[in-house]
Amino acid sequence: MLLPPQVAQGVADGSVTLAFRRWRKPDVRPGAEFRTVAGVVRVDAVEVVAEITDEEAVAAGWPDAARLRKQLDKVSRDQGAELPTYKVTLSWAGPDPRVALRESADLTDDDVAAIDTRLERLDRASSHGPWTMATLDVIRRRPHTRAPDLAAELGRERDPFKIDVRKLKNLGLTRSFEVGYEVSPRGLAYLERTKRT
Repeated sequence: MLLPPQVAQGVADGSVTLAFRRWRKPDVRPGAEFRTVAGVVRVDAVEVVAEITDEEAVAAGWPDAARLRKQLDKVSRDQGAELPTYKVTLSWAGPDPRVALRESADLTDDDVAAIDTRLERLDRASSHGPWTMATLDVIRRRPHTRAPDLAAELGRERDPFKIDVRKLKNLGLTRSFEVGYEVSPRGLAYLERTKRT
């Protein structure tokens, strides 16, 4: 479930506790957690509703129910069908664990070996050959550079490149910015210690 940054921040500070979606069937289940720009958000409840009150709309980050319903109606029109409205109750589950991970640069030999193993597995599973070290290298050399430019340097398409960078981010090795990426403190420490090339 995607949340705009402003809504995610609202869940983190407690000002947003609901989201409304038009789905054919629920995209999320109670108990599910997902990462956002503001940390981890938990789904506490999912239910079909016939009406939305102004109070509920405000709890979802909207000024009133009329504007929220107008947006939901647009989604139904875009889908070409009258879809049920789901009310999703949300709560903040804590900070994104990748943030703490990427800042942890004090790596043991076991940490380096574990990262080596994970990156080797990603390289073996790739349909376009080994990519992990080349991707870390280009990001280290060209921080805050647009993804299409980095991908072009490696002879890759932008979207698959971005998916691969997300895999490195999940390991705490990179961090994303509005424009481009950089190798995290953990990633820099890893690059200094690994024997992979």
